[in-house]
Amino acid sequence: MIDIRFGPQVCGDLTGGAAREWLVTDGLGGYATGTVSGLRTRRYHGLLVVAGETPASRRVGLVGLDPAVVFPSGARVRLGAHEWSSGDVDPRGFELLERFDLTDGLPRWRWRIGDVVIERELAMTHGRPCVAVVHRLVSGGPVRLDLAAVCTWRDAHGERRADGPAPRVEPVPGGAVVESAFRLAGPDWTPEGQWWRGAHHREEAARGLNPDEDLWYAGRFSGGLERPGDTVSVLAWAGELAEEPPPATEVVATRRARNRRVVAAAKPADPVEATLTLAADAFVVGTATGPDVVAGYPWFGAWSRDTMISYEGLFLCTNRAAEGRELLRAYAATLSEGMLANTADTGRVEYNTVDATLWFLHAVSRHVTVTGDTDLGDELLPALHGVVDAHLAGTRFGIAVDPADGLLTQGGTPGTALTWMDARVYGVPVTPRTGKPVEVNALWVNGLAGLAELTELAGRDAGDLWRLHERAVAAFRDRFPAPTGWLHDVLDTPAPAYPLGGAAHHDDELLRPNQLLAWSLPYAPLAPDEPTVRRVAGGLLTPLGPRSLSPDSPEFVGRHRGGPAERDGAYHQGTVWPWLLGPYADAARRANLPVDDLFVGIEAHLTEYGLGSVSETADGLAPHAATGCPFQAWSVAELLRARRNSR
Repeated sequence: MIDIRFGPQVCGDLTGGAAREWLVTDGLGGYATGTVSGLRTRRYHGLLVVAGETPASRRVGLVGLDPAVVFPSGARVRLGAHEWSSGDVDPRGFELLERFDLTDGLPRWRWRIGDVVIERELAMTHGRPCVAVVHRLVSGGPVRLDLAAVCTWRDAHGERRADGPAPRVEPVPGGAVVESAFRLAGPDWTPEGQWWRGAHHREEAARGLNPDEDLWYAGRFSGGLERPGDTVSVLAWAGELAEEPPPATEVVATRRARNRRVVAAAKPADPVEATLTLAADAFVVGTATGPDVVAGYPWFGAWSRDTMISYEGLFLCTNRAAEGRELLRAYAATLSEGMLANTADTGRVEYNTVDATLWFLHAVSRHVTVTGDTDLGDELLPALHGVVDAHLAGTRFGIAVDPADGLLTQGGTPGTALTWMDARVYGVPVTPRTGKPVEVNALWVNGLAGLAELTELAGRDAGDLWRLHERAVAAFRDRFPAPTGWLHDVLDTPAPAYPLGGAAHHDDELLRPNQLLAWSLPYAPLAPDEPTVRRVAGGLLTPLGPRSLSPDSPEFVGRHRGGPAERDGAYHQGTVWPWLLGPYADAARRANLPVDDLFVGIEAHLTEYGLGSVSETADGLAPHAATGCPFQAWSVAELLRARRNSR
């Protein structure tokens, strides 16, 4: 894997160290995450964040373990880091960090206090909400190490205040149980019980959200470090509290070995691919219904659109087709009126996309094509035919095939945003894209052809599907090319205000990246030509991927910053989306454009934000600072897939 390590110039600089985040997951949707500097900059940062009934219903438990080194003289040096609502940063343990590295996906810190060097490494048990934190004396000593257990128990999206009840902490052998929800175990536990008021999260402040909360200092562990090699370790776990995990050092070693096996199974071609393979592993989680995909950490759960766009990269490019097979079968069971369920993140199952179902057709087709698993194709064939039938008849939100041209239209309900560009500000869609979006119809054409092939593989006649496909292709080729030299983004979109006697609809010519799918999909309706792809690249392409809107547009927003309304307003109006590098790479390759150097910028990004991973978004203007989730499934998956295909 690529070498990810930082010395004191980054670790000791709060701006640089706190901007780089690490992530370790438990395979269930829970995680531990934080920054290189040790400063918690998000409400989501913690050492034990536990998934609930769905991956999105997470709760923060163990916030931190603040180390303090106590010398024989009684001198005490604190190694933690906190920012407070007063603006103070205290303690400033990051100033003593001499190195941070991410090895086999596991974070490791090294502090130097004169001749005393202490190392911390951290891992989670795969398949159980359990974190192990190991501290090792590297040189110097003897010293004592105190570890302050800072706790809460709250929804990951919220905060807890001292004006409410304090967390219940019950002593048990070797530690304590907090709120009957998670258990702490380590050496020489001493209960404390004190509010630490006004912990500040600078990233939440930057996002226009409540940045402050109060933390509960539950108690401390303490152990001696007499000679180099001695360790002081703490375990924290949820779930079966009476079932003690293996020793912390064993948890770390076991997880390191598993991570190496995951990478080896994918047979990566180079260190970047190995790094992306391990990054992909974080998003594949086990649930009560089988494998699923977390769209992004630290705040997303499972979203079917993200899952299906990510499918080939996460499962087929990493040799996890058996898990993928079960996922596809489980998602097929959610089909209703020809639509795939989108998400349960909101607390209820929602059917509110025009494209997730079409991405599902694509994922099944790719699975069968890549693996030869025709049994799955045969099993799902009735459901997939039901999707086409429902779209021909018309389904929710006015999603239907237009009998006039065979293209797919959507958005018959006011206030809806059904494509992947679905941001709303105060309930009003920023980009409703009502009508016939270009990528939706590219996916429709692609889905019909893929289903026709699956039908023929099953020994059935696919004539009706091919006729639907041919009609849609002809209409696509006739209608989507625009006078601008690229493709219309949406056809037949309602005109908001036309003079009396003017047209009721118009065709949207804004330069957006959605048209890339018209050239990149396996059964794309168009063959790309070099001049057109160059025009699209000239207006949209950045080192981290295509922008969502050309800077030439009056509606372009170059910074994805500010409060929720500002960020949502910019989300698809110029913000960069790294996942779109996948479609762009495919389109460029088919247009005989070079792609060898396409990934240089985003590969460098692997050490800049979410370490070893790829961010959700970035600013549309240079220097294209990363935004959104630091760890995003479709960003990782499409980079992995596109790099593999470029070989």
